[in-house]
Amino acid sequence: MSMNKNTVLAYATLIMVIMGILLVSLAIFKYDEIAGYGFGAVALGFFAIAWVFNALKGRV
Repeated sequence: MSMNKNTVLAYATLIMVIMGILLVSLAIFKYDEIAGYGFGAVALGFFAIAWVFNALKGRV
Protein backbone atom coordinates (compact mmCIF):
# COMPACT_ATOMS: atom_id res chain seq x y z
CA MET A 1 0.00 0.00 0.00
CA SER A 2 1.59 3.22 -1.12
CA MET A 3 0.90 6.40 0.78
CA ASN A 4 0.77 9.17 -1.79
CA LYS A 5 -0.06 12.78 -0.97
CA ASN A 6 -3.78 12.39 -1.55
CA THR A 7 -4.00 9.40 0.78
CA VAL A 8 -2.13 11.25 3.51
CA LEU A 9 -4.44 14.26 3.12
CA ALA A 10 -7.49 11.99 3.23
CA TYR A 11 -6.34 10.37 6.49
CA ALA A 12 -5.47 13.77 7.97
CA THR A 13 -8.93 15.07 7.04
CA LEU A 14 -10.59 12.04 8.63
CA ILE A 15 -8.60 12.40 11.85
CA MET A 16 -9.35 16.14 12.04
CA VAL A 17 -13.08 15.56 11.55
CA ILE A 18 -13.14 12.86 14.26
CA MET A 19 -11.27 15.12 16.68
CA GLY A 20 -13.64 17.99 15.86
CA ILE A 21 -16.66 15.81 16.59
CA LEU A 22 -15.11 14.68 19.88
CA LEU A 23 -14.42 18.30 20.89
CA VAL A 24 -17.96 19.38 20.01
CA SER A 25 -19.38 16.52 22.05
CA LEU A 26 -17.17 17.53 24.99
CA ALA A 27 -18.39 21.11 24.68
CA ILE A 28 -22.03 20.05 24.57
CA PHE A 29 -22.20 17.19 27.05
CA LYS A 30 -19.44 17.73 29.62
CA TYR A 31 -18.67 21.42 30.02
CA ASP A 32 -21.69 23.61 30.69
CA GLU A 33 -19.68 26.63 31.86
CA ILE A 34 -17.46 28.96 29.85
CA ALA A 35 -14.95 26.20 28.99
CA GLY A 36 -17.53 24.74 26.60
CA TYR A 37 -17.20 27.81 24.39
CA GLY A 38 -13.46 27.25 24.18
CA PHE A 39 -13.90 23.62 23.18
CA GLY A 40 -16.46 24.66 20.57
CA ALA A 41 -14.12 27.30 19.14
CA VAL A 42 -11.25 24.82 18.89
CA ALA A 43 -13.58 22.31 17.21
CA LEU A 44 -14.50 24.93 14.61
CA GLY A 45 -10.80 25.41 13.95
CA PHE A 46 -10.37 21.66 13.49
CA PHE A 47 -13.24 21.60 10.99
CA ALA A 48 -11.77 24.56 9.10
CA ILE A 49 -8.36 22.89 8.81
CA ALA A 50 -10.01 19.63 7.71
CA TRP A 51 -11.87 21.58 5.02
CA VAL A 52 -8.58 23.04 3.79
CA PHE A 53 -6.97 19.58 3.74
CA ASN A 54 -9.90 18.27 1.73
CA ALA A 55 -9.61 21.18 -0.72
CA LEU A 56 -5.89 20.48 -1.19
CA LYS A 57 -6.44 16.90 -2.36
CA GLY A 58 -5.36 16.61 -5.97
CA ARG A 59 -3.60 19.99 -6.02
CA VAL A 60 -0.33 19.22 -4.26
